Amino acid sequence: MSFFPPSLETLIDKFASLPGIGKKSAQRLAFHILSLPEGEAESFAAAILDAKTSVHCCPVCQNLTDGDVCSICGDARRDRSIICVVAEPRDVLSFERSREYKGLYHVLHGVMSPMNHIGPDDLKISELIARVAEGEVREVVMATNPDIEGDTTAMYISRLIKPFNIKVTRLAYGIPVGSNLEYADDATLTRALEGRREM
Repeated sequence: MSFFPPSLETLIDKFASLPGIGKKSAQRLAFHILSLPEGEAESFAAAILDAKTSVHCCPVCQNLTDGDVCSICGDARRDRSIICVVAEPRDVLSFERSREYKGLYHVLHGVMSPMNHIGPDDLKISELIARVAEGEVREVVMATNPDIEGDTTAMYISRLIKPFNIKVTRLAYGIPVGSNLEYADDATLTRALEGRREM
């Protein structure tokens, strides 16, 4: 039995279909939308529609943009000899916040996951290989997550890139800054030892 009008139930269901949003959070969001003045609600709906129609993949790196190319690919100051391969557009933001990386990116839009029926053809891998084949790239940094899917994707791509005789690297893993060794798991400690470097 439904306690809410059908249109409100539909709105709650739409919010609940978003990743990380449970039924209670969906209800809170729906009630908040209903409490907005009509102009703000229309503006909110217009922002969703505008983003959906104007945002697309950059033809170079596959990051999200509303222009011909994204701002990173369009920046002549970026080092075009290095490409950092990430799984999702939000990963680009994580690197950019550090302000340390000055190269370009390539967004795969996912990782290989046989359990979820996601294979190499479902990702933007062929676009990466085409960029590498152009000859300007000297290093590809594999920056997928350190889990089974991320590692599998990184290994698969590195095998495709090896024939081009360019350097393929993987992000170092180990103990997070500010953490305590006592709480580190065995896999993290093993990777920290393998990735150690001279001081």
